[in-house]
Formats: sequence, C-alpha cells, structure tokens
Amino acid sequence: MPEMNFRDSVDLASERVGGSVLYATDDFFAEKENLLKPDKPVWKEHEYTDRGKWMDGWESRRKRTPGHDFAVVRLGMRGVIRGVVVDTSFFRGNFPDQCFIEACDVSPETSLDELEGATWREVLPLSKLNGDSENLFEISDPHAWTHLRFHILPDGGVARLRVHGQPVADWKRSGGLRSELDLAAVEHGADVLACSDMFFGPKHNLIMPGRALNMGDGWETKRRRGPGHDWVIVRLATEGTIRRIEIDTNHFKGNYPDSCSIEASVLAADADVVRADWFEILPRTKLQAHSRHMFVDELAADEGPVTHLRLNVFPDGGVSRLRVHGVATDQGLRGEVIRRINTLADAEGELKAAGGSMSWVRGMISARPLRNWDHLVETAEKIWNTLSREDWLEAFRSHPRIGEVRSEHQNAAANRWSGREQEGTTSAARDIRAELSEGNRQYEQRFGHLFIVCATGKSGAEILGILGQRMNNSAADEIRQAKEEQKKITLLRLERLVS
Repeated sequence: MPEMNFRDSVDLASERVGGSVLYATDDFFAEKENLLKPDKPVWKEHEYTDRGKWMDGWESRRKRTPGHDFAVVRLGMRGVIRGVVVDTSFFRGNFPDQCFIEACDVSPETSLDELEGATWREVLPLSKLNGDSENLFEISDPHAWTHLRFHILPDGGVARLRVHGQPVADWKRSGGLRSELDLAAVEHGADVLACSDMFFGPKHNLIMPGRALNMGDGWETKRRRGPGHDWVIVRLATEGTIRRIEIDTNHFKGNYPDSCSIEASVLAADADVVRADWFEILPRTKLQAHSRHMFVDELAADEGPVTHLRLNVFPDGGVSRLRVHGVATDQGLRGEVIRRINTLADAEGELKAAGGSMSWVRGMISARPLRNWDHLVETAEKIWNTLSREDWLEAFRSHPRIGEVRSEHQNAAANRWSGREQEGTTSAARDIRAELSEGNRQYEQRFGHLFIVCATGKSGAEILGILGQRMNNSAADEIRQAKEEQKKITLLRLERLVS
C-alpha cells in the first residue's frame, strides 16, 4: 500500500502526548493500553503468559456471543483527523476482519458514563483489515475531535492505532489567545513543515510537550560531511509577536550543534516555505551540550509579527525542543476564530451565544468553510441583513436589559459576555442605574423591543446619553440602528471564542 501524506502529521492519540484508552469491551489476551504506545510493535517468539501467547497490542478473546468489541480512546490532543493507521503487525490468524471509527468532541475530563450520552459521528466507515499489516485510511472529515470509539468486528487483535492529524487548541480552556503562550507548541497547533535531515530523530519531536525523555526524543540529523548546515522550518500556531525563544539540547552531549541562528517570515498557508524570504531574528550563537538556552535580549528588536521560523544548526546535530514564547496578533487571533468555527462539529451553541438568532446561526453553519476574517464578516453581515424582523427580535431578546447582566434566553457563555460588556453600567452610580432602568422601560414601551447598544468600553453615563438620543428615532430608524449595534456585538463575541 502506498505511503500517504497524512503520516507526516502528528499522532493525536499517542500516549506520549497524553492519549489514553479509557475502556475496552475485552482485553483478555493483550492489554488495551498497548494500542497507543509510541514505539513500533515487537514480536517475542517464545513469550507466553498464563492466558496465552504474549502479544504487543490489544487483543480480545474469541467472541461466542452476538456483537463486536470496541475501545474508547481519549486523544492526547484535540484535532482534525487526516488519517488513521490500524496496525495489525504480528496478528496473523487473530486479527479483526473489519473496523470502523466514531468520534465526538467534548471536554477531555468527560467521564465514561457521560460519554455514553455524547453525540458520536462516524469518521471511518466499515473497512476491511489485513493481518500483519499497516492498514492506512485517509479521513476527510473537517471537524475537530477529542474522543474516538474504535470498533473491531467481530474480535481479535490490533497492535497499534495511529491517529494522524492537525491539533486544534480549545483556547478558552488554555487561557485564551490574549495571554502569552508557546507559539511553537504542537498542542497549540504548530507544525514542523520541512527539514534538511532527520536521520536519527523525527522533526516533530522538536515541538512536543515537556522536556525530552532521552536523546531519541529530539530532532537529530546525521553527521554532515559536505558544505552547508542543517535546518528545520516551523509554522507557528498563529501569527504572533515573539518575546523570548528557548532552544533545549537536553540529552545531546557529544552530538549537539556547535551553534545556531533563527530566521523568521510572514507567509501564507500555502507558501513554498523552503524557497521563502527570511529575515534574521537571532544571529549565529554558540550552543552548549545538554542545556536550556533562553534568548531574550539577543532577539532582533521590533521584528514585528511572524508566522514561520527557520532554525539553522551549524553544522549538524541534535536539538530536543524549541519553545517560542509570544502573543498572538489581532490577525492571528481572528485566524483562530475561523479555524474554531470551521472545525466545530456542533457550532450551534457558540454561534447562538454570539449572534442570538437561530436563522443566522444556520446560515453561518451552511457557509462553512469560511476562508478568512474578511469572509466571515462579509458572510455574517449578508446573512444578518437578509433575516426577517422576527429573527432580529429573537437576537435582541437574547440580551439582558442594559444595566442587568443575565437573560433567561442566553446560555452561560453569553451571560458571562454580557456581564463583561456591561461593566460600565453595573459599576455606575445608583442614580445612573435607576435612570437606565426607567429608560429601558420607556424605550420598550415606545419601540416594542429591548434597547440594544454595543456597551463594550462605554460608561453608564455614556449609554444613558445614547439611550436618550435614540428615543427620538422613528420605529423604522430605530430597528435599523439596533441591527447595526447587534452586528458590532456579534463580531466582538466571535473574537471572544478564542480570547
């Protein structure tokens, strides 16, 4: 079977990034935990246990009742799956005949009982398996997942399950994109795109979580016998401004690079990174064996936003980890909003919290995939402007009154956003709050719907003044004004999906 490109992606399920087999219907002959081991399976010719032949994999007993076996896997990193490898190495007369895979997107700590009630979607249909083989299956599903149900029919043994894909961070759970973060971390969505050589250590080791466990857990090139030097190119998780860079040569003692330099660039997603234009942000600098090197003052001042880094090592050798600490730019944050909306299997809740109208939500979901922030804004406005009056009123009803912070028509996330948006009114003097309450009453009596204003950054007195001015509008002018204010609120809330 030919090699498929998806194997260049990281293994989202590997135990080295926190993947775990939570449950298996049966693992009588070989333990379910073997399924996600990072090492290749091995064969021990004369090794037996008290239950039978020792096998390096997950193996159930021969099923004598209806049904089939399955295992529940929690991925180490939430992500979009590009392909899976069902490795049946050394399972020759005891491999499953077929398999299929379902997936769901829930919080990582969801219990087994709660997973029973999750919404599971098939990502790999029923597929034939070969024994003692790496069975490769490409997956085209665009959504990000946290858990899998791996079904084997009817029973048997699988040595390893590899789930290759692109990590998609849940930024709300990670502290938000307004905080400093490791822009080169694989769990945040960074990727190693290319390198000159990786004879001794794979390129993706460079951005894995934690410090390297040993020398084999880093990126290492063979000994260079000609001119030039080795290099590796990393696409950052999002466009950002860099504050400090760490290069760790942990465990590399007689084979670390003599020196290194770092170059940066701002590139499109489909750019030819090998032939790109680069500018230097760290000049050639000596390295030490088995050490963490932190660069702050050495970095070029005002290098601006970057999307990609090129680490050059002279002339060759091994680096265990690269950490790039920085802050996402506004453009980077908006790019992550697009990625989140495009990859959510169930986007209704988050879009409803942002937009308020279910007709608008359904239109946005149908418009996916969104290309970029400009496309999102254009699409959101187009859908919003074509809705009915009742749809607009539905969105207005999703907000609490100005001066209040909760609405029974909003979910918890939207109520939290409302509280932050209305900080200027909730902290206002008592007489201002009283006037706002009376103003709300008069406004609703005059226009028949809630007073809608983008309150972010406005004081209670400012909002009271706006309310007074808008009381002079005609009903038609006022609903147009309310529509525009709702659009402003929606776009701000979409940014908050990742911030």
